[in-house]
Amino acid sequence: MGVSLVVISLLYYNIEEETKKEYAMPTEYEKMIAGEFYKPSDPELRALAAKSRENQMAFNAEPDRLKRAEIVKSWFGSTGENLAMNPQFVTDYGVNIHIGENFYSNWNLTMLDICPITIGDNAMIGPNCQFLTPLHPLDPTERNSGIEYGAPITIGDNFWAGGGVTILPGVTLGDNVVAGAGAVVTKSFGDNVVLGGNPARVIKEIPVKKD
Repeated sequence: MGVSLVVISLLYYNIEEETKKEYAMPTEYEKMIAGEFYKPSDPELRALAAKSRENQMAFNAEPDRLKRAEIVKSWFGSTGENLAMNPQFVTDYGVNIHIGENFYSNWNLTMLDICPITIGDNAMIGPNCQFLTPLHPLDPTERNSGIEYGAPITIGDNFWAGGGVTILPGVTLGDNVVAGAGAVVTKSFGDNVVLGGNPARVIKEIPVKKD
């Protein structure tokens, strides 16, 4: 009888633990990257942001481009092997940034990554560009409470952004997209287009050569 009770107790414990895992409350980080309301004052997020500041200081102070690339590879969520980024670079966390092969960015790039920022292969980013995933509530009471949320940015291969381009939260762009200098991209577009203006619109389609 005693053994049976022990077995039953162990089974109940395991079921209870699995149930706790299934219904465990998401962390503030998990809520953040999922685009839900979250508290940026959360200690885990503050520690992650502090580590990001250390990486930014090291990156922006490093004169050697190859050493800068190594900092990025050990810091971002994922990268290609070949990348080149100029300072100054500003981000929230860095770990939510994913860039493909042959990534190049000119001076003064800002990538605020409370939600994932994903850019494919062969990206060319001009100076003073911004990729912004954070959002704040419109209701002033909610906004003043300090909660935030965001939406991811996803961009395909062969992206070229001219100087001063801004990509706003929730934007998805296809392959072979060119954003002209100063464009403010507020909504998603498909493949093979040139975007320009504020808000950005299609100003030209790109004829792509077939192999």
